[in-house]
Amino acid sequence: MAKLYSKEQVSQDMLPKQETIDFLLSYSKALNFVKTEHGVFENIAN
Repeated sequence: MAKLYSKEQVSQDMLPKQETIDFLLSYSKALNFVKTEHGVFENIAN
């Protein structure tokens, strides 16, 4: 993903750790949006 936002070559310092990637993936899997007539509600099912 760092390649998408950088025109220069990406250094190793900018690459995310596997722990960060795992956290974001698990968070996005647990995140749920519920649309009602009163609005949109976000639920995190952890």
